[in-house]
Amino acid sequence: MIAEILTIGDELLCGSRIDTNAAYIARRLDLLGLDVRYKSTAGDNLDLLEEAINLALRRVDIIIATGGLGPTDDDITKKVICKVFKRNLIFHEDVLAEIEKRFAARGVKMPSINQNQALLPQGAGFLPNRIGSALGIVIDEQGKFFCALPGVPNEVEIMVDEELAPLLAQRPGNRVIIRRVLRTTGIIESALAEIIRILPKIPDGVSLAYLPSYRGVDLALKGTGTVAKEVQAAVDTAAGNLRQAVAKYIYTEDDRELEEIVGELLVQQGKTLATAESCTGGLLGGRLTRTSGSSRYYRGGVVAYADEVKRERLGVPETIIAQNGAVSAETAEAMASGVREAIGADLGVAITGLAGPTGGTDDKPVGTTFIALATPAGLTSEKYILGRHREANRERAVTIALDMVRKALLGLS
Repeated sequence: MIAEILTIGDELLCGSRIDTNAAYIARRLDLLGLDVRYKSTAGDNLDLLEEAINLALRRVDIIIATGGLGPTDDDITKKVICKVFKRNLIFHEDVLAEIEKRFAARGVKMPSINQNQALLPQGAGFLPNRIGSALGIVIDEQGKFFCALPGVPNEVEIMVDEELAPLLAQRPGNRVIIRRVLRTTGIIESALAEIIRILPKIPDGVSLAYLPSYRGVDLALKGTGTVAKEVQAAVDTAAGNLRQAVAKYIYTEDDRELEEIVGELLVQQGKTLATAESCTGGLLGGRLTRTSGSSRYYRGGVVAYADEVKRERLGVPETIIAQNGAVSAETAEAMASGVREAIGADLGVAITGLAGPTGGTDDKPVGTTFIALATPAGLTSEKYILGRHREANRERAVTIALDMVRKALLGLS
């Protein structure tokens, strides 16, 4: 079954709103085995929206539209639906009663304009909206399935999950799709490709996509077919080959983030961590504390941006900074050992660098970053030249630091 997602609204075309609905719907349709071939956006224009819907009807089996179901003059979706499918708008007293009840429950008088939301296309099916006033509209005829949803993202997500997905799951013709993601860090996309290119051929029906970001490269496997056991076996074979080739770079095979994996390893080993940050300004501590229960293993951190803070709070000797600079392996190591001792943690990790875009020299260009780890076994540090983009450098430095901790806990070199 081939599908198209159509999002509606001038705000999406001019960029004043980011279209998150299309991405969410696409993920859910993909899990149902539907083949999303097209995504399109139409503005709040009757003729252009009519053209967009008619084009979708010619080329796909399933169209999911969002937006334009509100009560105001720019909400034109219902009018266009009636024109395309040759329907009339019919007033539904029961729908109006539910809308009035919803406003009353909030202690708000319903504006009279909201009565327009009780006008719905004749003969259509409706999807409940338990948090909003606009119903979903479904027209399923002559082998075509059309659904219009409101444009509010949280309403879309609930209606897709609770109403639309179960409805679509009952339709014949869906494929079996099985996905597996091997999340890697500490290696760039091209280096991964060099390793993977010599592996046995990926089984038929399975595709591999490289999804790079500042935090690493996800290896996304997608298996498609008609027999679930066969698809699962093919994906398992491909994943096993990848795992064997790049095992030390894989930190998870689900949707967990690197900081969650580090936290789980610390808990399993009964160890604690402290952080010292200069150029990342607390970003590492923020990543670690995003996970509920992180107080079990994260003791705390020091943001030592100024040199005097490095000296006074972390005990970095003035001679080290004077001789080597604040951005150096020696300073990073002193910061790591200093925060480990000051906070009383089993491990201390430190970051110091030139995030940019200013401040670089010939010897230490922008992006130069030193990351150090202090453990009961001793000190280690690494130098990186990350790039010229400030936020990318900060994000990448934090990811490298987390991976340094992960590898130390696993005994990986």
